[in-house]
Amino acid sequence: MTARIKFVFASIALLIITMACSTLLGDDLPETEYSEIPATQAATEEPVLKEAPSCPVITDQILALAVSGDNDVEENLLESEITLVTYSLSGDELIDPFYEEVPSDLQDEQNDEQTHRQVWDYFRAVVPASERERIGEYSIITDGQGGTLAAVSQTQSDPNLWALQVDIADTGNYYELTYTLLHEFGHLITLGSDQVPPSLAVFNNPDDDNIYFEEASACPDYFPGEGCANPHSYINDFYNQFWTDIHEEWNEINLEEDSDNYYEKLDEFYYKYEDQFVASYAATSPEEDIAEAFAFFIFSHEPAGDTVVEQKVLFFYHYPELVELRANLLGNLCISFPE
Repeated sequence: MTARIKFVFASIALLIITMACSTLLGDDLPETEYSEIPATQAATEEPVLKEAPSCPVITDQILALAVSGDNDVEENLLESEITLVTYSLSGDELIDPFYEEVPSDLQDEQNDEQTHRQVWDYFRAVVPASERERIGEYSIITDGQGGTLAAVSQTQSDPNLWALQVDIADTGNYYELTYTLLHEFGHLITLGSDQVPPSLAVFNNPDDDNIYFEEASACPDYFPGEGCANPHSYINDFYNQFWTDIHEEWNEINLEEDSDNYYEKLDEFYYKYEDQFVASYAATSPEEDIAEAFAFFIFSHEPAGDTVVEQKVLFFYHYPELVELRANLLGNLCISFPE
């Protein structure tokens, strides 16, 4: 049984802890390609280029679907997202599945261990082992067809480990699945504890707005939610380069409590700065912006850097370890992508 992940084409509010990912992609995006990432290094003055393996029949189709948003799936959403089963990890192995109580019409999906493992094995085949050490849990979720494709969030027991969640209702199209998984992987790369040391105060009090704002106010660098970003972290460098002029305007929108007003203002924000985002979903937050740019870095050709959008993709080429990571990811993808 194959897997299919879904692309969501609607504005989504920023979640402080969870990065639930759908794709709101624009139509005028550049082509970009990427490499693989080990440890973080400071950006070099000039990009370090490294030839990556190439399977353009696959990567071009992945990016074409992302740009067009043409996922040929008729949405059939549930009232809310439901977690079906959560696996712990022992090395690379899925162990100790915890089955939630679910409606009877979802029990087949809950018990479909073959698909659960198939998606995990594909992720494991593409993402290098050293990078998978960030993941402590793997959950199968669903909100029906359409909606959230996949998400990552800190685990409830350890702020240094992350949980990968995948919606089984949308795990059939491996072009969409691959794009989404590597978008989520972009969050792990840019928000992991080596980049953003977790705030234990926020982690232990996730619903306390006062603590959150106290921690954010005390941070001299960018504060994505999980903690205060390191000065030379990817997210802090990205924020300083691309968000300082628009962050205050975005933050006013992000504090909007009425959901209808929030979505309307976020759409207006995106269209105002459309030429600065690789995709409309990227305007949701700096965290989503860098994750979307990372996905384009992986799948598209290296741009010239003539526009802000191209500069966001070119941003990753200034980090030798990310160029290397891109090469590893593409090499694994070209071998592992299902025929």
